Amino acid sequence: MEKGFPTDYEIHLFHEGNLNEAYKLFGSHLVEQGGTVHTRFCIWAPHARKVRLAGSFNNWDAEGYDLMRINDEGIWFISVPFNASGALYKYEIETGDGRILLKADPYAFYAEVRPNTASIVHSIEGYEWQEKQWQRKKKTDSFSNPMAIYEMHFGSWKIKQDGSLYSYREMADEIIPYVKERGFTYIEILPLIEHPFDLSWGYQGTGYFAPTSRYGTPQDFMYFVDRCHQSGIGVILDWVPGHFCKDAHGLYMLDGEPVYEYRDQRDRENLVWGTANFDLGKTEVQSFLISNARFWIEHYHIDGFRVDAVANIIYWPGGDEKGENPFAISFLKKLNGAVKKYNPHFLMMAEDSTDWPNVTTQTEYGGLGFDYKWNMGWMNDVLKYMEASPELRSNLHHKLTFSLMYAFSEKFVLPFSHDEVVHGKRSLLDKMPGHYEEKFSQLRLLYGYMIAHPGKKLLFMGGEFGQFAEWKDKEQLDWNLFEYGMHQKMDAYTKELLFFYKRSKALYELDNDPSGFQWIDVNNNEQSVLSFIRKGTKEEDFLIIVCNFRNHSYSDYKVGVPENREYREVLNSDREVYGGSGHTNKKVLKSHTGFFHGNPFYISMNVPPYGISILRPVQKRREQKQNGENKMRSNVIGGRKGEQA
Repeated sequence: MEKGFPTDYEIHLFHEGNLNEAYKLFGSHLVEQGGTVHTRFCIWAPHARKVRLAGSFNNWDAEGYDLMRINDEGIWFISVPFNASGALYKYEIETGDGRILLKADPYAFYAEVRPNTASIVHSIEGYEWQEKQWQRKKKTDSFSNPMAIYEMHFGSWKIKQDGSLYSYREMADEIIPYVKERGFTYIEILPLIEHPFDLSWGYQGTGYFAPTSRYGTPQDFMYFVDRCHQSGIGVILDWVPGHFCKDAHGLYMLDGEPVYEYRDQRDRENLVWGTANFDLGKTEVQSFLISNARFWIEHYHIDGFRVDAVANIIYWPGGDEKGENPFAISFLKKLNGAVKKYNPHFLMMAEDSTDWPNVTTQTEYGGLGFDYKWNMGWMNDVLKYMEASPELRSNLHHKLTFSLMYAFSEKFVLPFSHDEVVHGKRSLLDKMPGHYEEKFSQLRLLYGYMIAHPGKKLLFMGGEFGQFAEWKDKEQLDWNLFEYGMHQKMDAYTKELLFFYKRSKALYELDNDPSGFQWIDVNNNEQSVLSFIRKGTKEEDFLIIVCNFRNHSYSDYKVGVPENREYREVLNSDREVYGGSGHTNKKVLKSHTGFFHGNPFYISMNVPPYGISILRPVQKRREQKQNGENKMRSNVIGGRKGEQA
């Protein structure tokens, strides 16, 4: 038997749905045999009459390069007696009705740069990783630690002056210092699987095992991830296991009939996106997708997936007509179980807009097994509230508070993603009502409320400095805005906010525990003021948060507090250094005895217009020495030496 020939055990596992390293069987691989290097090719095409291999090595004439069908279920194999490294190739598939299709390899590790569509024989071995410290760090519990995710589209974050794209290696030098300086802990990248159409943003893929060649080679992408890890930044990929594009060279009707997609047209056709839905009940498709997840973890050291469009997966197309899809639900559980078995620290995040229960409950307890779920309800509610005219907000007060009715039912990420700032929806800054300065004030307030609200944090690129225009996917971010003072100050505020978040245990240690949150005053809709407490695991770790969603400042505003202590304002979004009007609390606030807001004590404070104020109980000198890391930074734009927030 030839070296590299599929074994009976591999074939059995693949058809059973449990070949979690299917990429080692299928695709193109260099194999040493008899002292020489051969290249083997393997594809699953169950309905094909014949399969041949065409490529640059035979001038695209597949005559004499017939693959052998090795089982009734349609696995085809050929080994050619030469090293085909770097060669272009496709499979010439003869369908049951006699048509000839030229298809890219579903398991290819590399592909031509679009608009060309051939697969490339390429070894992904040999990269030497330099990220040992990160591998130790990532084993910490993410749930009780801060998480601030910077979502980006690789092709439009920054573009060269001549209009060309930055490579994976070049982008490492550009974005990693930028993200690290601003305090983000993860970079989340819109899909990087090979895709033919730039404006699909990667969500309509053809090469699930190939990082897109737009930005370089597989080893170049490994370098990018490695550099992120060396800088203490994790990498999350947007991953699309629900549907794929219908381009002629891709997975769609691979051998002339449904292979990766549902056979029933009503289930197959995704009319919203013009794509085809994966048949998640088919065991071979399960092997394909689960091994794909394993592949990105093993070979690219990816730290997590944002799993796209889970709502489209768990329900049949057409919504309520057929209801839930039991095959897809079973697949998601199987996927998450397999991923966790291979790497318990890998993060699986569901982009799910439904009220499906127990998305982040472990599979053994009846859940889907995700680590996190995007809190789409919170995002939609809070943006609807912020976009409303201030005089109408009193009637929409519940939009701000309703999320706390379910905030601890799942483990949530609070997302301000690309979907909220594209296709005419306007940027986050432009969504804010009012004049120029008011827009910035409200955006600072919005970010402050997100940081103070239970849940991990996600912000799409450009939001950190107040991109005024919505995302333009053909152009880079408006970097020229850094020439303007308000955008500089917005960027400074975002930095300070994230560093404050990471230093404040009360804002993350009990993210998923209702004991970590307590309302002070949830009912002041007339003034549109919210106040609440965030708590850490230690009794002394708590913060008082006061948010004012109107353009009115208040002096001597009473706020109930739980302990008879002095309180110091440690963050205020209305500081002049951030572009605000300077309604702050410079002096220590002393509490008074008196029952207020359900608490035995109260303080009187200044409440900034369109602002958030965060107070911390003053620690005794011994406590300050032990917790010096909680002091505020002062090196923000416009700050005086030694000035504290």
